[in-house]
Amino acid sequence: MESLSPVIGQKAIFPSTTGYTDHDLFSGPVRLRTVRNLNRACRRLRIRVQAGNGVSKNAAAGVGIDFSDPDWKLKYSREFEARFNIPHMTDVFPDAVSYPSTFCLKMRTPITETFAEGYPSDEKWHGYVNNNDRVLLKVINYSSPSSAGAECIDSNCSWVEQWVHRAGPREKIFFKPEEVKAAIVTCGGLCPGLNDVIRQIVITLEIYGVKKIVGIPFGYRGFSEKGLAEMPLSRKVVQNVHLSGGSLLGVSRGGPKVSDIVDSIQERGINMLFVLGGNGTHAGANAIHDECRKRRIKAAVVGVPKTIDNDIMLMDKTFGFDTAVEEAQRAINSAYIEAHSAYRGIGIVKLMGRSSGFIAMQASLASGQIDICLIPEVPFNLHGPHGVLRHLKYLLETKGSAVVCAAEGAGQDFLEKTNAKDASGNAVLGDIGVYLQQEIKKYFKELGQTADVKYIDPTYMIRACRANASDGILCTVLGQNAVHGAFAGYSGITVGICNTHYVYFPIPEVISKPRVVDPNSRMWHRCLTSTGQPDFL
Repeated sequence: MESLSPVIGQKAIFPSTTGYTDHDLFSGPVRLRTVRNLNRACRRLRIRVQAGNGVSKNAAAGVGIDFSDPDWKLKYSREFEARFNIPHMTDVFPDAVSYPSTFCLKMRTPITETFAEGYPSDEKWHGYVNNNDRVLLKVINYSSPSSAGAECIDSNCSWVEQWVHRAGPREKIFFKPEEVKAAIVTCGGLCPGLNDVIRQIVITLEIYGVKKIVGIPFGYRGFSEKGLAEMPLSRKVVQNVHLSGGSLLGVSRGGPKVSDIVDSIQERGINMLFVLGGNGTHAGANAIHDECRKRRIKAAVVGVPKTIDNDIMLMDKTFGFDTAVEEAQRAINSAYIEAHSAYRGIGIVKLMGRSSGFIAMQASLASGQIDICLIPEVPFNLHGPHGVLRHLKYLLETKGSAVVCAAEGAGQDFLEKTNAKDASGNAVLGDIGVYLQQEIKKYFKELGQTADVKYIDPTYMIRACRANASDGILCTVLGQNAVHGAFAGYSGITVGICNTHYVYFPIPEVISKPRVVDPNSRMWHRCLTSTGQPDFL
């Protein structure tokens, strides 16, 4: 069994919603069974992506739907339901025993250590979620593939309901709280809200009655490296941790072999694992889930999606994103003041976004101070009559100053590729901000014109912030629902927000490719309206 780094660093080719990029995905060495199932589903039901007419962006998977079949909608719905069915403990342990839930907010007396009177329950409390509750994945019924941002299954944009599992506490649980040892691990880079999620997982576990809760230090490597002892966690330990940024447990990229991680899980007696991380981390969590099933270990592995870039599929947003957009305003405003106060000043701000430009787009919209927004999904020319430099010249002539906001993954074709990768297997990007600064200075120098160019990179300042109020609420609910999902017997799932409701997704569906900005979406059109920029092509 290979280490986690290859799991998250290999290439898989998926239909791109923009037509511009391939996407990194976990791959072969771990031999994920769920990935093979997903690929089979894709082959059965793929709809060709046609970016020109809006047919099937994100809407379908696989080849060979016969649209002349009068029952094709029913077949599509059944296939979708099979893909989004979430793994449950009874899939492997059909005789698994369920118990009345210990989570009941009408029952406020302390839970005893021995549960001598049985598990407290209140039949009159209607706070539980039924296992058959569903949330609608898509809510816009497009009338035409030519509609802005249209996501259609067929050329007629036929409406087919797509339902996913609603998150929340269940009336029956599949773990006895006194027998649970829960572990929390945070992987990847820092992100506002990590401590908020850790705190809420611990608090919710204690409400269920769990006494043994530990944190695994420094990501997946904490399972194997000597000298990294697990950290005992309790409400007392985490009570005020959300008031600080960073991660109480520490973070790291990469990790040991999946088999070694599962060995450690068995040795430690862990039967609930909560994994906080992005696409690569979730690929590792899914591999751990599969290995536990292979060994018939009764353990729940639940993910909480953490990516400041907001690039996880199917979700409204991920925690840390709102804080990043808010904190980016400080950098943008500073760049604006520098540019506006200088003679022929130009301010450049580089924001996070390796493959998706959500932060740059939303921050530009929020500030109202950006003249040019550059994101990875939309190609652009620097030189030429329609290039960025020519537009900057026009802005200086008409406004006297300009501000540029660029996502870190934008314009990588202009930069020298090194083929270097980080510990997670991600390509090391060139610095588009520095490159833009140099090219702008060079361009105006050749013209014999003045240009005072200032460059600001607030990346690490933003990552280290504590969560704002919006993200604090999101983190709280995600942490609670992660625990509810684990006690309900689900594993190999992640929790997210979809159309303002909280849901459970099977992990392979959310990591099939990164979520990216659709250049034909209304939100990108709104950004262009705000900046007034041309196409740069």
